[in-house]
Amino acid sequence: MATRVEMPKLGNTVEECLLTAWRKTKGDPVQEGEVLADIETDKTTFELTAPAGGVLLETFFEAGALIPVFSTVCVIGAAGESVEAFRTATSGSPPDDGAVPGAAPVPDARGAAAAAQPAGAGAAGANPPRDTSSSVAESGPLSPRARRFRREHEFHSAAVVGSGPGGRVVEADLRALLQVSRQAPGAAPEAGPRTPVDNAGVSGDAHQPSGGPPSSTRLSLVRRTIARRLRESLGSTAQYTLHGSANAGPLLLLRRRFKAAPETAGISIGDLVVFCAIQALLEVPDLNAELIDDTLHRHQDVHMAFACDTPRGLVVPVIRSSQSLSLPALSGRIKELAAQAVAGTIAPDDLSGGTFTVTNLGSLGVESFTPVINPPQVAVLGVDAIQVKPVRKPDGNIEFIDAIGLSLTVDHQWVDGAPGARFLGTVREKIEKVETLCTI
Repeated sequence: MATRVEMPKLGNTVEECLLTAWRKTKGDPVQEGEVLADIETDKTTFELTAPAGGVLLETFFEAGALIPVFSTVCVIGAAGESVEAFRTATSGSPPDDGAVPGAAPVPDARGAAAAAQPAGAGAAGANPPRDTSSSVAESGPLSPRARRFRREHEFHSAAVVGSGPGGRVVEADLRALLQVSRQAPGAAPEAGPRTPVDNAGVSGDAHQPSGGPPSSTRLSLVRRTIARRLRESLGSTAQYTLHGSANAGPLLLLRRRFKAAPETAGISIGDLVVFCAIQALLEVPDLNAELIDDTLHRHQDVHMAFACDTPRGLVVPVIRSSQSLSLPALSGRIKELAAQAVAGTIAPDDLSGGTFTVTNLGSLGVESFTPVINPPQVAVLGVDAIQVKPVRKPDGNIEFIDAIGLSLTVDHQWVDGAPGARFLGTVREKIEKVETLCTI
């Protein structure tokens, strides 16, 4: 009996995945557990594996397709088995916004272009854009992601056939219709490579580099998500950054002591700063908070997020209830999640739910920077490089210390300058007294 392979729901917030590459092609023999394809969410990458052995009878999507969760991606079975039932059969009842595997029919290009023309694309005197937050298509209700897609793309079609349960319109329906409309006769052509123009307005072919035209790379789903969230962050918050420093002598001394013992040798300076930030948030809970729809939600648990550089871009794993972990346990969890993020195997649920973020560029020699808040969080702490700094002692003499830079970005909608400065002072105090905090 043929076996259907569906797009899994890889976390509570995942509604669709990008099929980046097929590892198998139609007609190939496959074994149970063998990798069929590479898939990507908006945060990380995964492998789609075979639930049973047999022959890959059919694939229903090309590489590059954005596929709703629970959709039938391919079918495995015995050679010669029919797959027609899987072309139209629906998936199991998915929660929320899952789409059925049989994609809804898409109108022809001319009909789609007329129905789905983006705002501002019509002739002069056209009707003004409608409110994209209103209810949508007569054919079915909008999912939350579909509403966001309409708002971001100013997409106003009412002729959308929903492919979700009960005719619900999901993001994939709107995305497909918008693509067709852009390819329709009369639609604006895709922008081609630009010819350099000099200051006089004359085509600057003479300035073209001898190496040929520049290469073009389409942003990955992860990269596009990072770009969108950063734009949303800066557009929806009132961010300002405070810069300070702390005496790093206690950190360096403790780090040297830890390196001498095998059980603590892996604890880094960055781990110690995260530990100190957690202790500071327990004393100043106003920054361990989220601002959602003009309502502040203070959290008792510190779900500490930390920025992690990966080959696919910035990923921010979350350590849940981090205040309950010892320093060695915290250090181990940071390394475990970071390794999973770099390998692309981290679970999506480990990339959401943070209440405060620490981002460390000090290890790369950055002396000062402006971290960007991850809404709905209200603050993010940047860790800068350790530098030698002159300070005046109480007796008036000057001494040089190792100082670690700290850059705190906060949302002025909730945190004013003085409370932000006091929190930064609390972090500094914890760092300079770190030996008394870390009982191992």
